[in-house]
Amino acid sequence: MPLNEAAIVSLKKLTEKFRTEKFSSRKFLWQFALFCLSLHAHGELTANRLRCEYLENPLGIDAAKPRLSWIVDSRERAQVQTAYQILVASSDAKLKEDKGDLWDSGKVASDRTLYVPYGGKALGSTQRCVWKVRVWDRDGKVSTYSTPAFWEMGLLNPQDWRGKWIGRTADTNSSPAPLLRRTFGVDDEIKRARVYICGLGYYELHINGHKIGDHLLDPGYTRYDKRDLYVTYDVTRDLRQGTNAIGVILGNGWYNVHTRAAWSFDKAPWRAAPKLLMQLQVEYADGRMETLATDRSWKASTGPIVFDSIYGGETYDARLERPGWDTTDYDDSGWANALVVAAPGGRLTAQMMPAIKVDRELIPSRITEPKQGIFVVDMGQNFAGFAELRVRGPPGTKVVMRYGERLSKGGMLDTADIEQHVKRADPRQQFQTDTYILNGKGMERWHSRFTYHGFQYVEVTGFPGKLSKDNLRGVFIHSAVPAVGEFECSNPLLNKIWQAARWSYLSNLQGIPTDCPHREKNGWTGDAHLAAEQGLLNFDAAAVYTKWINDIADEQRPNGMLPGIVPTSGWGYDWGNGPAWDSAFLLIPYYLYEYCGDEQILTNHYEGMARYVDYLTSKAKDGIVSIGLNDWAPYKTQTPADITSTAYYYRDTCIASLAAHLAGRNDVANKYADLAQMIGKNFDRKFFPEIGLGGSGSQTAFSCALYQLLLSPGWDEGRVLTNLLASIERNNWHIDTGILGAKYVLRALTQNGRADVAYRIASQRDYPSWGWWIEQGATTLWEQWNGSESRNHIMFGDISAWFHEGLAGIYRYPWCSVYRSFKRFEIKPNPVGDLTAARAKYESVRGTIVSDWKIEQGRFYLKATIPANTSASGWLPTSDVKSVQESGNPAANAPGVVHLSQVGERTYFEIGSGTYFFTCDLKR
Repeated sequence: MPLNEAAIVSLKKLTEKFRTEKFSSRKFLWQFALFCLSLHAHGELTANRLRCEYLENPLGIDAAKPRLSWIVDSRERAQVQTAYQILVASSDAKLKEDKGDLWDSGKVASDRTLYVPYGGKALGSTQRCVWKVRVWDRDGKVSTYSTPAFWEMGLLNPQDWRGKWIGRTADTNSSPAPLLRRTFGVDDEIKRARVYICGLGYYELHINGHKIGDHLLDPGYTRYDKRDLYVTYDVTRDLRQGTNAIGVILGNGWYNVHTRAAWSFDKAPWRAAPKLLMQLQVEYADGRMETLATDRSWKASTGPIVFDSIYGGETYDARLERPGWDTTDYDDSGWANALVVAAPGGRLTAQMMPAIKVDRELIPSRITEPKQGIFVVDMGQNFAGFAELRVRGPPGTKVVMRYGERLSKGGMLDTADIEQHVKRADPRQQFQTDTYILNGKGMERWHSRFTYHGFQYVEVTGFPGKLSKDNLRGVFIHSAVPAVGEFECSNPLLNKIWQAARWSYLSNLQGIPTDCPHREKNGWTGDAHLAAEQGLLNFDAAAVYTKWINDIADEQRPNGMLPGIVPTSGWGYDWGNGPAWDSAFLLIPYYLYEYCGDEQILTNHYEGMARYVDYLTSKAKDGIVSIGLNDWAPYKTQTPADITSTAYYYRDTCIASLAAHLAGRNDVANKYADLAQMIGKNFDRKFFPEIGLGGSGSQTAFSCALYQLLLSPGWDEGRVLTNLLASIERNNWHIDTGILGAKYVLRALTQNGRADVAYRIASQRDYPSWGWWIEQGATTLWEQWNGSESRNHIMFGDISAWFHEGLAGIYRYPWCSVYRSFKRFEIKPNPVGDLTAARAKYESVRGTIVSDWKIEQGRFYLKATIPANTSASGWLPTSDVKSVQESGNPAANAPGVVHLSQVGERTYFEIGSGTYFFTCDLKR
């Protein structure tokens, strides 16, 4: 087998070690054997990272024909997949024998690795499917089969649900959290057991004395009268032969909000007391099936959670605990029978997204006592979650924990900014407060179950004794999306901004993308789409977005109108919306199409997208839309809404055209393509005299025209760019935009060859800038440039995505359907300003992408990793093509390099898959 370049490098390193480090012959032979094994293992093309509907081994999905995806790996350069074969079996044993009794795709000549729809026998409820795939490489060599993966179907039909909705009470004002329980028998060996559960607003499931799973704040928040999510658990190992006990605690969550606030969730059309629908299905080893479902035979009572509120917090009286309530030995004869209650009205749907889970615990960085008996705990980091209390004291001792992100001058907790919308409705209402009442039985540990808070500081009162760091932990929670992106560079300030953006993003991903984790917790659509690209480059968040786009569809009115927050009780249709916000319904599916290659989310929602564009058309005058919010939270210069709203009208129309085309409706696609062209012309006629000729527009206006690609042929983009640069210079090279312009400016500058100016803006340390926030001690991104209001907002977070693209240089082709999902992309490192190094890593849906560059002693070094089955073009900062080397040899002759040429003052290259090590003389 001929050695590829990577193998040659590895062998050279091994022999050099033998020569210089005096390896024993035995040790050398051992390492050489490992080297040879690695060649065998990694030289061939292999299929890995199998996913079903974005998820790894999901339980309880309800897609009739689930989509299957994988990536291919190879150490050989320019390697591609030419064919694949998928086997899906009903058992591990059959799959092990290479029998696809549910589906054998046969050999399919294709390089496709994403969203291959299951094409086998019709799948029924609860069907377990195990699968694997093998692939053929460019030379027709077939791989071994992948490591098997699986998925399970959920309950696909309404009649599959055997149980009834039950609760403790129908009174929405009854505060104690319900406890529901039931005992049941298991009379034989179990093959498989599953629980399917929907507990509204939130639930916690227990079997035989312990909590099941690690989910928090389940199920995900929806418009409950239109859609309700259920969750599936494998409880095979939690059951035992004989008598078993199952119990559920219910919380109010968003289903029964009693806190009065600006958004009127206390008047939500779905509001009702907590309720439960659940069924346990047991499959015995002999093939028998048994089902236990919720009904009036269940027992109901209350326990130690005497108050829980998504805004207000939670109160727990440990004296009211019912030890063993979730075990078979507990005497529930004093409990009432559960009530059979009305269904919430929504369609039961599988929760096909990562659940909210604990990310990590934080140790306090500092504890002060500004007043006697009042302790203020500084966690050293702003985040979303709660505090875990560890305390010992007399029974009845009440410890109160209030959460916030600011301190007063006297060192006391200051919650004025974040509680304003709640206290304005009723100043007596509790806000972000957890209370624990001790039972006095030794060391007690507690944290809230059915609420979360946004905070850096915890004010603790009533603590028995001196509070120490051992008594409190911060618990960071969010939707458990895997990290897929990394970034670091030689500028420490930018690294801190990137970290702050990550903390803000995760703090605001709680089953829906939110604006802030404390004051509102609302799914503001504008904040969400502005941060979506940051999210997709740093986290595998596609499944969460897919769920939330369904939520938006559920809120759309028949005339196409959308609200500013989703879900909503009805608030947000009259204010807080408009194209710059509503476009989340189109832009986020488009980003999933661009970054993840998902066509289905566009085709599933194309009719709703078309309705929205038609709604905007009904509001337009001469092709110009003026409705809605404008560039929110600007530094000083306001931008008229007609500029940004019309730009989103144009972009939405383009996306609606694409979605219609993908759905096979070319007539509709052509209609919207023509409309988009008309909108663009009208935009140019109305606004070019200002932004192109007069130069009197704002940074947002100039960059909007460039970023949204609104300037028609014949209009002078260069003049608009010149005006943008002049505006930035007038502001002393600082940003002067709100949240919309903050996304446009850095990207527009970079796309038009002025990454140097974008970097200058991004690396400023004085006001206004991201760096100024960091200099003030920020650990998350703030809502306002001046630091007022919320200090954990994500709407200015797109700078994080720009770090990946504009500095490290992992760059997708924007607004391009041909090379979507990084099938082909660019490596465009930007050594600008005082930057001497930048590295980004991205686990794309096609595999690992790396752009890692540095400057040393006048030479430029670039490590680029391109996934198998993809290709890339790129740029090096030199006009001297002959100086370009790859792995120490002339790059023009390197394996995998298919093109190398001088273009202006740079060198352009095209490469196949693999890892490359370029060096060149630097010309900056």
